[in-house]
Amino acid sequence: MSENVQPNQNNNSEEIDLGQLFKMIGDGFRKFFNFIGNIIKGIFGIIIAFLLFIQLHIIKFVIAGVIGVVIGGYLDYRKEPVYVSTMVLEPNFQSVQQLYNNINFYNELAEAEDSVALAEAFEIDVHEAASIKEIEAESYSDENQKVKLFDEFVRSLDTTTQKAIDMEKYLENFNSFDARFHTVIVKATDSRVAKKIQGPIIQSISRNDYFKVQKNIRELNLTMQDSILKRQLVEIDSLQGLYKRVMEKEADKPMQGTSISLGEGGNTEQNKELALIKQVDLIKQDLVQLNEDRANKSEIVNVISDFPRRGVEVKSIFKRYMFLLPITLLGLVLLGLSLLELNKFLKEYAAEQQKK
Repeated sequence: MSENVQPNQNNNSEEIDLGQLFKMIGDGFRKFFNFIGNIIKGIFGIIIAFLLFIQLHIIKFVIAGVIGVVIGGYLDYRKEPVYVSTMVLEPNFQSVQQLYNNINFYNELAEAEDSVALAEAFEIDVHEAASIKEIEAESYSDENQKVKLFDEFVRSLDTTTQKAIDMEKYLENFNSFDARFHTVIVKATDSRVAKKIQGPIIQSISRNDYFKVQKNIRELNLTMQDSILKRQLVEIDSLQGLYKRVMEKEADKPMQGTSISLGEGGNTEQNKELALIKQVDLIKQDLVQLNEDRANKSEIVNVISDFPRRGVEVKSIFKRYMFLLPITLLGLVLLGLSLLELNKFLKEYAAEQQKK
């Protein structure tokens, strides 16, 4: 009899444990969903309270918005239009640092409204210099240009160093000075002043004695390499003529018995002539590359794209007073009314606490 009672007790205890487990799981889910529901209710309550606040003070907000639009429109009408002009440069001989230094100096003068010093630097009239509001420079490069620069950088290294260079690290450490092209941006109320200062900006770098020396040395090296390559072509041409004469004499000799040539040594003159032809192709490629280098390095600063004769007027809505002023006034009204409501709530709360 006792044997039958024991299994029933074990089954009942297992059923009780499972029931408690499912009850705990159900309570956990219920608390979780109640928590989420309370958060949603709280957010919804805040939104409703904010909308009621806006509804209560809607007239004040409308008045502030209308005043902002009217005053902003008047200021936009009185404000002089600003024109933007851009120029793309390719600095050579590591002159990019000097370019950025000069541009930063000009921009500081423009921000300080030192039109006299700016006019002297650009050799323009004072009123034209006063029209310049901002001058800045930024690098102009995309992923393809970065990869090309990496390829050129790796080719300039020896084989051992090439293996230690990682492309991803090179791209991570890429900065604005490493870019090949750079954009100079001028913002001024005079649409034609940018074109007038293009020459002085470039000459301020080209007049540097260090870059002049680098340019002259580069030209001498290119001239020397060009003469060496052309001399090699003449020597190869004479060698080709010599090989042809040797082969013609060999062909004129009477055939004596049967001559069987095994391996590469049996046609030495032809092999040498083919090697010379390959060498001529390589020298011609070097000459082409030399001419490209001479063209790219002919100036200390290459002008890829000039400043336009007239700048483009800035018409961004986000920079106009008609947009900025209403937003500012609405923000101030919202802040002021919020502080008043907070003060009212604190007074009511303090009064309730005193009653208790």
